[in-house]
Amino acid sequence: MNRRARSHWGWGWADEQPPFEEVRAATGGLAQHLGFGSPEPERPVPLDAIELPAPRLTPPPELAAICSTVRDERVRHAYGRAYRDLVRAFRGRIEHPPDVVAFPREERDVERVLEWAAGANAAVIPFGGGTSVVGGVEPRVGARFDGVVTLSLAGLDRALEVDATSRAARIQAGALGPALEAQLAPHGLTLRHFPQSFQLSTLGGWIATRAGGHFATRETHVDDLVESIRAITPAGVWASRRLPGSGAGPSPDRLLLGSEGALGVITEAWVRVRPRPAHRAGRSVRFADFAAGAQAVRALAQSGLDPANCRLIDAREAAITFAGDGSHALLVLGFESAELPVEEALAAALAICADHGGSWEEEREGGGRGAWREAFLRAPYVRDVLVAMGVLSETFETAITWERFDALHEAVTHATAAAVREACGAGIVTCRITHAYPDGAAPYFTVLAPVRRGAELETWDAIKRAAADAVLAAGGTITHHHAVGRDHRPWYDAQRPEPFAAALRAAKAAVDPAGILNPGVLFGP
Repeated sequence: MNRRARSHWGWGWADEQPPFEEVRAATGGLAQHLGFGSPEPERPVPLDAIELPAPRLTPPPELAAICSTVRDERVRHAYGRAYRDLVRAFRGRIEHPPDVVAFPREERDVERVLEWAAGANAAVIPFGGGTSVVGGVEPRVGARFDGVVTLSLAGLDRALEVDATSRAARIQAGALGPALEAQLAPHGLTLRHFPQSFQLSTLGGWIATRAGGHFATRETHVDDLVESIRAITPAGVWASRRLPGSGAGPSPDRLLLGSEGALGVITEAWVRVRPRPAHRAGRSVRFADFAAGAQAVRALAQSGLDPANCRLIDAREAAITFAGDGSHALLVLGFESAELPVEEALAAALAICADHGGSWEEEREGGGRGAWREAFLRAPYVRDVLVAMGVLSETFETAITWERFDALHEAVTHATAAAVREACGAGIVTCRITHAYPDGAAPYFTVLAPVRRGAELETWDAIKRAAADAVLAAGGTITHHHAVGRDHRPWYDAQRPEPFAAALRAAKAAVDPAGILNPGVLFGP
């Protein structure tokens, strides 16, 4: 359908995948740097060698022009981009391919696909950028359906209106991050929402998963940027009135935020935009240890200064990512503004850091912001290389209030490291703080470990169970911004209050009586 194709197994676009010789050249240095992993990478199974069962569904003639049953599209829409997804696709194991991939060109197409799917007893998986790391788009729906339709929103990718007076824009859900920003740029505006998946994820996906974005303090989630949402459900259109705020009962937008495609297919939203920043300043601040850095982050979050970037990396992660030499924790601190200079705010923040033992060197304007952001966005590409060289590489995150932060950090690090030693014999567990609030923070853990080829899934599942159990036992949430999907369901079920779960199931039954929308996320059968 003349679309730029994604990699069928890894991160990014198919036409940007490095040649095998480049991957091989990288693995030797990576293995030496980490102390494990094979310098001889494995080759992924080529797309043209992957076999799939025949589609169980045939689109009706009136939808044939927007539907595909070809193998390549079915493979590319079979998984998100969690470690478990990468490994299976790398090996050509497509366990639950969709039968049909639909590409609506307008909202009415979405309605027609839902009508057909309900009559055909087919599950429908809304699909944005396909960057889910929690099994959110895998068609793992059980045996009660006669087929699966993955509904790609890629064709709904335009900024429809820009309201410069109110600083808002009406944007279709399938707009990728770069395309969204490119359409706002001529107006001198920006959404300023940059999750790590920014290049390959969509506005609708951010809303459906309550994605965390650019700002490390204050407006940390896409929730804070949403003015109103429009979605299509099997029971009709779900659209909220566009308002700056409302006290008229529970918010219809809040129920769609984080609904993960289970309550409706988000087709567009009005979002709050702002002038592009003209003033920036930042520093990289060193701390003797992670605990001292965390205390500084707490003080910064409670100071009212609201830095745009306030991300603390522990010493080991700094060394692994070449951000430091491993002798200190590193705080990436930055301020930005469209209207006012930010040097005074930076100076006040640095004074707080100094009070907690922080030190820094003078840096060029921006404090290395561009280099940090580039490394941040390139990290998922490195994970592809690690998969090829037999290294388990995955992340998980949570949030906790400050008085329990140290205990959670210690308990989760200990439990995860013990599980890594037992399953892999060696490995590394690191932590960073990605977002900070006056009352708490979001610690984000990374696991790197050697893994026996062929045993990756079982190994990661054992480590994930230990880590997730420790997170909930310490009082944290199973996810701060990665979403629930299918992979986090057991812990999400344990975390949420049962009366709320019953109310949510009732809402699901009202808008999706046949239960066809993304079965398995948020809800049981």
